[in-house]
Amino acid sequence: MGVDMADEALEPAARVAVDGPRVAGVLGYVAALATYMYFWGLPKQAVEVVGWIWLGTVAWDVRRPVREHLRFLRDWWPPFAVLLVYLYSRGLSDDLGVFSVHVTEPIEAERWLFGGTLPTEYLQAELCGVPCDRSMPPRWYDVVLTTVYYSHFFAALGVAAYLWKRNRPQWVRYMRRYLLIISSAVVCFMVYPMAPPWMASRDGYITEDISRITGRGWFDLSKSTGGTAHQSISAVGNQVAAMPSLHAGLAIFVAWWGISRLRSGWRWLLLLYPLAMSFMLVYYAEHYVIDAIAGGLLVAAAMGACALWEKRRPTPPVVE
Repeated sequence: MGVDMADEALEPAARVAVDGPRVAGVLGYVAALATYMYFWGLPKQAVEVVGWIWLGTVAWDVRRPVREHLRFLRDWWPPFAVLLVYLYSRGLSDDLGVFSVHVTEPIEAERWLFGGTLPTEYLQAELCGVPCDRSMPPRWYDVVLTTVYYSHFFAALGVAAYLWKRNRPQWVRYMRRYLLIISSAVVCFMVYPMAPPWMASRDGYITEDISRITGRGWFDLSKSTGGTAHQSISAVGNQVAAMPSLHAGLAIFVAWWGISRLRSGWRWLLLLYPLAMSFMLVYYAEHYVIDAIAGGLLVAAAMGACALWEKRRPTPPVVE
């Protein structure tokens, strides 16, 4: 009888079958992504990330009909178009030269807020050294902070992909806010181009001991190992698109969205994400503290505007 019970206990496990097509699809996807990263570097543009998200959904549900995979393209082409415009328009202020680059105002504001000391200068002196240089051996926290930095490129869109699979109406609400945030940021970049701390240091406005050390803890995320197509995409950008900080803003947005919808007490740990992101941005000389604050204010304005618009005009049901 003991043997029979043991056999019955093992029977459910024996019935579990390996999903061969899904395993093959996921392994193929991982191999393709690894190959891409080896030759062209880490995908850092939203349009690239969206493409890889689509391929990931195809790999996960590889047995589904083609028309269901094409549904992703049908649903995502409007946000993809907006992201494409964002990619090529965020550098317009730099190219047009209509507005002069602001350098001294953020420095003065930062010194006023922190009693004459620049937080970037203080953090690099304490955590990196004087002078701080990108080639210096990284510490363990550099590895963590570089990982936080790179998460910016896929965290918000990863949440969007999850919502698209699980809850289409919520995906619509989420993407409305996400696209409003980045579109509003582009307008700010165009009318108020601002030099980040590393550029102000390079040009002699603040101490030369400050260095742009982004990626020091991991590897150089600002360079591609090859591929002219990827290089042309990565070259599109704006070095003075600093106010507000989209890195901080989108981290706040992701945390805000999660905390407002999850019910577990652990959800408050999500606050660590924008805090770590903002700390990293200041320490790595990518942004001033006021840039992160402005990013948070932008998110608050976008969330409020969308909530007000949806209250007056309820979102229509999503057609499956």
